[in-house]
Amino acid sequence: MGLMRFNYRSQVLGHYMDISIACPTDGISYYEEADERRASENPVMQKSRATYRPGMKFQTVYLIHGGGDDDTLTFRYTNVERYAQENQVMVVVPGIPNSFGVDALYGVKYMTFLTDELPVVIQSLFPSSPKREDNFVMGYAMGGNVALGMAVMHPELYRTCVDLSGGIGMTLCTQTLVDELNGDHFRTFMPLYNASFGEGNDFPGSPLDLYPIAKRYKEEGRELCDFYILCGEKEFIRSRVEDDVRILKELGYPVQYFCPEGYDHNFENWDQFIRVAFEEWLPLKRRIL
Repeated sequence: MGLMRFNYRSQVLGHYMDISIACPTDGISYYEEADERRASENPVMQKSRATYRPGMKFQTVYLIHGGGDDDTLTFRYTNVERYAQENQVMVVVPGIPNSFGVDALYGVKYMTFLTDELPVVIQSLFPSSPKREDNFVMGYAMGGNVALGMAVMHPELYRTCVDLSGGIGMTLCTQTLVDELNGDHFRTFMPLYNASFGEGNDFPGSPLDLYPIAKRYKEEGRELCDFYILCGEKEFIRSRVEDDVRILKELGYPVQYFCPEGYDHNFENWDQFIRVAFEEWLPLKRRIL
């Protein structure tokens, strides 16, 4: 598996960004099929099934990390690199610590970066297919809500969205975010919340309010993402997640919900279901394009 940490200056954000990228290079040979050196494989690696060629592309999963994490933690705390290799898909993890993935009111446009700039950069510099059918968004914890927001606001970019334990930030339930913004908890312990989303009374109908956007896109007949949403039975944010599921279903969105018994808000849960997403939920072609 090829793994790199790409650092470049984002024009949208106005500063350098770290992005971890994994490409399924195991099983691709430099040597042509007729070359006898192609057979001299490391016995612990899979045999070559393809040959490097200019213009080759991969399906791509944009995987958004949780709050307090960075782009490297996803690879250190889960086996996503192996799952990507086994399923022949490219994984892109942008580092957006504690941003909630929104165009924040304090002036930093994380959603614009994620959905406008990042795909162009990745598809220009790396072997990522630009087709909607080949692009997916997934996230866990804070990243689950970011993935949810990306898929609701920009369904033209992604075929499928996987939200694992998304319980902070963007939500389809407007009143939930209003109550959070008006309460004391986030003002005391996470002032970035109000700095990002604003005051509760100003939130309904704002550009960060997902519900009217989701409703309008459904009424307009836009092609929508498929949603797979999961929250462990023991998770403290379960009711918030289930509100998102309920509202998506009421609006007529294609959504499946899973609530595994005994699971809590941790990487044991996320690692297992990242694998399930790669093997069962995402419509992967599992080949070079």
